Amino acid sequence: MAVLDILTIPDERLKRKAQPVKDIEAIQGFIDDLIETMYHTDDGIGLASTQVGSTDAVIVIDLSETRDQPLVLVNPEIVEKSGEYVGEEGCLSIPGYRAKVTRFEKVKVTALDRQGKAIEIETDDFLAIVLQHEIDHLHGKVFIEHLSTLKQQIALKKVRKYA
Repeated sequence: MAVLDILTIPDERLKRKAQPVKDIEAIQGFIDDLIETMYHTDDGIGLASTQVGSTDAVIVIDLSETRDQPLVLVNPEIVEKSGEYVGEEGCLSIPGYRAKVTRFEKVKVTALDRQGKAIEIETDDFLAIVLQHEIDHLHGKVFIEHLSTLKQQIALKKVRKYA
């Protein structure tokens, strides 16, 4: 396994949209690297493939206290959403910056697990927020795009200072 470099704004590769994975067997090593990279961070609870420069549609999430229960989702899609929730978010691609973001309170996501089995997750807790955040990355969006232009500029300035 290898720790991959995490892209930070304003890297244009973060705007690329992920493509559906057709051969899950071929990306098993990459999935391991993505998990290892997430665990290598101090506080990362999720990571999308596009954050490390890949266009394979894969996200990994681990909300466990022990950080040893990764959830791997290949080709995830939000198929239902409802309600509204406002909460503070941060991002490994925007180090040192946090802001309040409005998200859906409840989501239903369909995906494949790392063995290629179809799964469905319906949640209205913190996982719902993390799923939306990571799936946004697969669509070429970072969370600050949900903010005003001024707040986006502040985030960019903080990242440049942090680098």
